[in-house]
Amino acid sequence: MPLAAVPAPHLHPVRRRPGARRRTVALLGVDTAAWIAGFLTAAWTRYEFDLSTQLVSRVLVAALLASVIFTGLTTLHRLYLGRHPLGSLLEARTLTGAVAATAALIVIGVLPLDTHPIPASTPPVGGAIALLLMLGLRSVHRHRRSRSLRPSTGSARPVLLFGLGSAGQSLLKAMVSDPRGKYLPVGLLDDDPEKRHLRLDGVPVLGGRPEIATAIGLTRANTLILAIASAEPELIRQVRATTLEAGAEFKVLPPVRELVDHRISVADVRDLKITDLLGRPHAVADLGTRGAEVTGRRVLVTGAGGSIGSELCRQLMRANPGELMMLDRDESALHALQLSLTGRALLDGPELILADVRDAEGIARVVAERKPDIVFHAAALKHLTLLQRHPGEAIKTNVWGTLSVLSACRDVSRFVNISTDKAANPISVLGYSKRITERLTAHTAAATDGTFLSVRFGNVLASRGSVVGAFQAQIDAGLPITVTHPEVTRYLMTVQEAVQLVLQASAIGRDGEALVLDMGSPVRIDDIARQLAAQAPGAPQIVYTGLRPGEKLHEDLIGAGEEDLRPLHPLISHVTVPPLDPIEASALDPFDTPAKVIERLAWLCEQPATFAPPVMHVPNTRATHPPITIPTEG
Repeated sequence: MPLAAVPAPHLHPVRRRPGARRRTVALLGVDTAAWIAGFLTAAWTRYEFDLSTQLVSRVLVAALLASVIFTGLTTLHRLYLGRHPLGSLLEARTLTGAVAATAALIVIGVLPLDTHPIPASTPPVGGAIALLLMLGLRSVHRHRRSRSLRPSTGSARPVLLFGLGSAGQSLLKAMVSDPRGKYLPVGLLDDDPEKRHLRLDGVPVLGGRPEIATAIGLTRANTLILAIASAEPELIRQVRATTLEAGAEFKVLPPVRELVDHRISVADVRDLKITDLLGRPHAVADLGTRGAEVTGRRVLVTGAGGSIGSELCRQLMRANPGELMMLDRDESALHALQLSLTGRALLDGPELILADVRDAEGIARVVAERKPDIVFHAAALKHLTLLQRHPGEAIKTNVWGTLSVLSACRDVSRFVNISTDKAANPISVLGYSKRITERLTAHTAAATDGTFLSVRFGNVLASRGSVVGAFQAQIDAGLPITVTHPEVTRYLMTVQEAVQLVLQASAIGRDGEALVLDMGSPVRIDDIARQLAAQAPGAPQIVYTGLRPGEKLHEDLIGAGEEDLRPLHPLISHVTVPPLDPIEASALDPFDTPAKVIERLAWLCEQPATFAPPVMHVPNTRATHPPITIPTEG
């Protein structure tokens, strides 16, 4: 067939499904009947219920003419402005406008005539009656359809929703519009007295907090869902306690920081987590993720398989980087990461890089080949007590591993070193090693053109080896909960907060700084243990074991001699870090006795700043001319 003979795609007739055609015919018949009924009723009342046959015929003709005009107007609206859902508010507005225009056209046609074929009041009054009939029939149809979409009472669990804010109402709509859903809302609760005795989507409001037990007994609901995305811990505890006493299960909607990137759905409902009971606001939710800083850029994450690294990769994926490279030495961790990101785990993608930061030559080769623009360095050993016993391993991974990455990445535009609050006034091997990495990063910042900085935050909940995970494992095993000291406190944050701080730092951080999040008041670990024990069956015992070597009773966020400056955001402190010459770190001996290694690490943290002169940018030399040489083992 010649090219000119091929019909244009937009000229192809649209094939309508039989169901759609039947619905159109039914609506046309309903609307025509509404016009006829409206005009006849208007004329009938105008003549005090005494209509002649001749007048009835004229009214019928006018009603049919009005129906034709109305159909034409609504058809034009559908063609040029789109069709609205049947029975929706937008469709009601369209119908009202079309009815008003139709009535006006009929009146304009009637008034100039010497003898009015129908009363001039019939078109506006009849149009109003017709509109009421149309809206009423559509409302009945929408109500029946909505009822048909509700979950079945035989398969869905009857639940109560507590909280009728935007999150609660969104969850309610999601529940009543899913015929295969596992939850059927049978009652609503809210402490706002103005919402009492309302019905939302056909579900009644049964009261507030004092009526929880009564509502559970009245509706026979076996679950209560706290549908407040920013609920205070005290409210959560009160509602949960009342719910459990009434014999129902308790579930929650996640906090708003976990819902920012998608619409609320039934799948968001989950069991209560200890993070919901921290008792402090989640500050990073107010910071905003500066995803635009990584959009379209080549990004490398070391330690990508760890708790911080994997969440960092997940949030970076949402910012649409040009390429995301995920490096880790743990092949199983990379397998799990790829599965969580893509739903497949064939380990065959170039985004996964199996490498060890201890291998300086290998890291240099990877960076030279892949040429990242932004690097997030999350690879590290982090267990304080274990590193206290094996300080040489902290040198090899935390110190020399960071040196190898810094050496390879000296030409990148941004480098973010992930540190810890234990680097402020350090007394442990972990703190010493991370303080040294902060200082090495500051030295590289002074010697290169890119922006090199560190991010310092507290204990991350739900990370591997976190205190909450350890407590929960002890509870599951039926063991006592072990707490080092009844007064020990820690700064706690969720993994989402930690990662958002890292991303924020990559956007606003300046050369050589350590950025510190204002995490509010520290949390007593004993309080967390008691809250978990209160939720656990059998009331497990709490045992105090005493502080271990290197542990502090209370952590610091800002070290001695450091100034708390917040020039760009009220929740983020910018701490100046003194540079440290990499030659000093290279001279460490990881094979010395543990006591001497610890002493050397502590000494190195206290050394005065060493400043490096800026170096000229030399392209394509990152692998062949490293600025330092990392000692090899043996």
